[in-house]
Amino acid sequence: MAPAGLRKPVAAIPGEPLPHGLLGGCATIEDVTDTHEMLGVEWLALGCCPVQDWVDPCTTDSDESPGAPAVKEFCRPHVEHAVPHTIYAGTECSAMGWSYEEARQHVLASLELGEQQAVEAAFWRDTLAPNAIDLTPADGPVNVASGIAALEGCLAETYGGVGTLHVPAGLAAVLGCCNILRETPAGGLRTLAGNCAVIGAGYSAMNSGPDGMPAAPGSAWVYISGPVEIRRSPVDVVPDVRGPAINIRNNDLRVLAERTYVVGTTCTVCAIQVQVCP
Repeated sequence: MAPAGLRKPVAAIPGEPLPHGLLGGCATIEDVTDTHEMLGVEWLALGCCPVQDWVDPCTTDSDESPGAPAVKEFCRPHVEHAVPHTIYAGTECSAMGWSYEEARQHVLASLELGEQQAVEAAFWRDTLAPNAIDLTPADGPVNVASGIAALEGCLAETYGGVGTLHVPAGLAAVLGCCNILRETPAGGLRTLAGNCAVIGAGYSAMNSGPDGMPAAPGSAWVYISGPVEIRRSPVDVVPDVRGPAINIRNNDLRVLAERTYVVGTTCTVCAIQVQVCP
């Protein structure tokens, strides 16, 4: 093996985020510059109130329609919210071996490659898990097909629109061999019911239940939610000039790149623990 000093420096091996991650097509993504939105947002929930079938008691024998309301019901929409997550990457090197511009380009490339995984992990930890209804039976994890069926049923009963399935990347092959997910002509993943599927590296890193505990060996957690909407800020590079990036005590150069994401979903979140086998 040649000594390290004789190796020729070349460009870093390029990479790309997983194509079916949270930023890959299921979510609506909006680039915003309003700093107030980056502090968090709130809205009146849409689609969580049921639309009901009215049965007129004056023209229908009530015995033929048991459970039909005698009066029309009204639902008060509740307020939902989404919290901010600041995602960052930092790079450090000797100022003698790296220019500021090289460090800046490296940290921007690092952020671009890894930000999806970081956003997924934060969304799972702070939104999906704490708000989920756990459908796992007392007997423990179910097979994958039964688990997805239970999740889609849970969402359909409470929302009724197209939702988002949140799947750890380590479970993707199992869903494929069971034909639970199908790739659309546009390149996305859908279930037979029509829900969009996110295959997340950050979800695999978390793989925890509503109680925050990690999945037992041989099992995984899968979630389903309503549509996902993402707001993100521009990328901020700190510092934006060479001078402050250098620590004069040790001559190290540090550059940070970060951006803020506000990720929200609506109505119901359901979770179930499944076996990692077909």
